[in-house]
Amino acid sequence: MSSRKTKMAEMPMPRLVLDMGFPLMFSLLIQSLYNIVDSIYVSRVSEKALTATSLAFPVQHLMIAISVGLSVGLNAVMARSAGSGNNKRAGNVATEGLVIALGISLVFAVLSLLLTQRVSAGMTDDPETAAMTASYMGICVLFSQGIFVEKVAQRTLTAVGLSRWSMYSQLTAAISNIILDPVLIFGMFGLPALGITGAAIATVAGQWLGAVIAVWANIRFNTQIRFSFRDLHFEHEDLQDVLRIGMPTMITQSLGSLMTALVNGILITFSSTAVAFFGVYYRLQNFVYMPVNGLGQAVLPIAAFSYGACNKARLKELWNVGIRYAVLFTLAGILIFELFPAPLLKLFNASEEMLAIGVPALRIIAVIFPFAAFTYISGYYSSGLGNAMVNLIGGMLRQVVVLVPLVWIFANFFGMHTVWYAFWIAELSACLYCYLCVKREKARKVEILPE
Repeated sequence: MSSRKTKMAEMPMPRLVLDMGFPLMFSLLIQSLYNIVDSIYVSRVSEKALTATSLAFPVQHLMIAISVGLSVGLNAVMARSAGSGNNKRAGNVATEGLVIALGISLVFAVLSLLLTQRVSAGMTDDPETAAMTASYMGICVLFSQGIFVEKVAQRTLTAVGLSRWSMYSQLTAAISNIILDPVLIFGMFGLPALGITGAAIATVAGQWLGAVIAVWANIRFNTQIRFSFRDLHFEHEDLQDVLRIGMPTMITQSLGSLMTALVNGILITFSSTAVAFFGVYYRLQNFVYMPVNGLGQAVLPIAAFSYGACNKARLKELWNVGIRYAVLFTLAGILIFELFPAPLLKLFNASEEMLAIGVPALRIIAVIFPFAAFTYISGYYSSGLGNAMVNLIGGMLRQVVVLVPLVWIFANFFGMHTVWYAFWIAELSACLYCYLCVKREKARKVEILPE
């Protein structure tokens, strides 16, 4: 048994979850941090520029959702294949995923050239904000190849326990973005000040650099799963497995894009400042959820590997460890949001109007963070067992089906200051659903395994 398989099969579960999860959590925190830093710099340009990034965010999030969903499906199939000793299938699946990712990114590039101006104009009546949105969104979509390749290559690393190199890849993307942002936005070292266009260039440059590091790390260090275009053959069974697991996650992640677009459409009828705040909130919220997301990304391949190895004891222990750690991380987020809402918003050059909207909103929404953590871990754990529908339906409940109608009802009948309570109801609904589903999955797939 190789050292990597020994690690996945025998390392004590709390240590394994942290060993695989910490690099992912740390890198995702840094990734979330550079989104926050990006917004902080953009807010120094103008509030309209900040609003433009908020309007463009659903399209960016859609690309991320598709790349993450694809890579989650690949991750589960590769980890399960590696766990059962079929490294040849795992390598073919990885190569298939890389080709598909590049194809999807090229489709987005074509759509960017054809539709960016029209979509941006439909988002706002203000010509200046529309022009900024088109500039930022157009560059991010046209050169999206980096983000797609980066995600697939990173998940190939995590499938065999090489989470640290996945972390290094994401750190490269984040740090380069943070460095390039002020240089390109405000003009430094003799370069012209590009404003919001500079922010977009910094974003895609970071994604491309992260992709290069992830691909290189696979070639250099991943001895179990190898990219091989010479022997590539598209297997119907492989693609079916990847889509069965990845598609629900892809749709779930895309729901965040749909949710922000719909909520922006509701809030903009009150003020553009409300839209700017919601964009700020979403980035701050992601900073809290990123450790949980990274933990979940570690839980998925461990669950898939343990399930492939029919290891009942490790599957049961994994569930308990994952939930415990996830809830603890979100408690730290609650403290920050409750104690320092105004300082957080002032980082984004918040006006008095934004502070009036945002301070109570942050304190209201923060209460629900632990329930969201339970939903996240439930989705990843179930995906590792081969059922990604838990992730899909849980995401639909918390982000669209329950949340958006309640936001509209609260805003139009009780005032905009009440819409944040809709997050409470949506998160509790999703949490209850996931609890019942995981209980069923464990009974059907874990409890029946031999001791």
